[in-house]
This record gives sequence, C-alpha cells and structure tokens, in this order.
Amino acid sequence: MARILDSFPPPAHLTHPNRSRSTWFSLPMPISPNSTCCSSIPHSKQLTKAFAVRRRDAMSLILSSYIFSKGGIDNIAFAQQSVGFREYIDQFDGYSLKYPQNWIQVRGAGADIFFRDPFVLDENVSVELSSPSSSNYKSVEDLGPPEEAAEKVLKQYLTEFMSTRIGVRRESNIISTSSRVADDGKLYYQVEVNIKSYANNNELAVMPGERVVRLEWNRRYLSVLGVENNRLYELRLQTPENVFVQEENDLRQVMDSFRVNKVTV
Repeated sequence: MARILDSFPPPAHLTHPNRSRSTWFSLPMPISPNSTCCSSIPHSKQLTKAFAVRRRDAMSLILSSYIFSKGGIDNIAFAQQSVGFREYIDQFDGYSLKYPQNWIQVRGAGADIFFRDPFVLDENVSVELSSPSSSNYKSVEDLGPPEEAAEKVLKQYLTEFMSTRIGVRRESNIISTSSRVADDGKLYYQVEVNIKSYANNNELAVMPGERVVRLEWNRRYLSVLGVENNRLYELRLQTPENVFVQEENDLRQVMDSFRVNKVTV
C-alpha cells in the first residue's frame, strides 16, 4: 500500500486534465443561528423546511425506501449503515482518517490513498506524504507559522492547476489558516483555500468580443498537515463550493479525524 512520493498533488485525471505534478515544499529541515419559533413561520415555509434534506441524506432516504420495501432484518441493518463514517488506518505509513461511508476507494489515483464521492466526482479526499529518504521533518512548524504554510499550500495547488489552454484564468484566495493540538498531543495545521477557474468560450476567436469568459469550476480545498516519522503528511479534501455549503459538518469531521502515528519497525 505504501508508496514513496515527494509531492502532494491530488490525482490529476480525476480533477483537471491539465494538471501537472510538481515537487512539494522545498525546505531546509533542521451553527448555531438564533432559533425561530415555528409558529412565526408561514405554513408553506414550514413544509419547505420540514422536507429540505441534504443530497447525501436524500440518497440515503431513497436507498432506505428501496430496502424497506424488500423487508427483512438484514435489510434494516444495511439501511442504517448507509449513513456515517468508515475509518481507514495505514499502519505501514503511519496515519489514519475517517471518510463518508458511501465514498469509494479509487486505486492508482496518484495518492497514497484516495476516496471519492460516487455521485459528485469532484468531491474527494486523499493523503500524500513526503519521501522518508529525502525529508527530515521534526514538526509541522518546520513549515513556518500556519500563514506561511498556507501560502505554500496555495502555491502548490496553483502549480498543479497550471494550464496551457488559451484564455484560462485562475482566481484564488486563502480562506482560513489555523493550528491545533489534537487528542494525540501532536500539532496540526489546517488550511482552507478557494480556487476558481475561468475560460473563454471561444479560444480561437479573433475579435475580443467573440471571446466570452465563463466560470468553469469553483472549488474549496481543505488541507490538514502533520508531521511524524520525520515525514510530512497532508490530508487533502476537495469539494465544489456549493457542495461544501451542504456538507461542511461532515467534511470538517473528516479533517478533525486525521492523525499521524508513529511507525514501529
């Protein structure tokens, strides 16, 4: 399962056709909104709120309805398992994470491990780690403070998304940076960035008025960085911005679950 990698890009063929891999960090190493009484909400809006469910919950409801129509205790147990998280533990490389139970593993995707939402292909999670032979990280603080690490993360993403197509433009910004000490006593950095891609609808048009710029995609990238075994580990979550709004709580649970573990030889 283990692989030796010097870069941290998510799989190119599942995200953008023009992405290229490049070397990761080169460093000298030493809701609650105010509640509203239901009686104050018009009856029609109460019905709307009552039946508003997230996409993943909707899929679970559809699946459950189908299963229950077949009957049987085993079917009920299976329906209950359609919501929640699975845990993935890599004892050889030394890390673990939880991921949505209905996501599927994609092999040969260019990351140490890669899971993808089967319904939204642009939503996925992967883990990358530096080579044990060429890195000697002692702490995630070797990257500098969280703000400096965020700049490196964003620069890496933009390098991966570099395109040779005419008229392609990328807009990006760092949304947030933070650090935390998890229950394992280790320090982790968390970085969130947004990247938008714009392109002309007619790349070969001669007149500027014939080239209309349109939004290709708008994505949120969430990274968790940790150090153990003298290696840098990165959990990478990618999701369209509109999906992030729906599933933020689940995605943050994935981020919070990431741990790097000591490997015993």
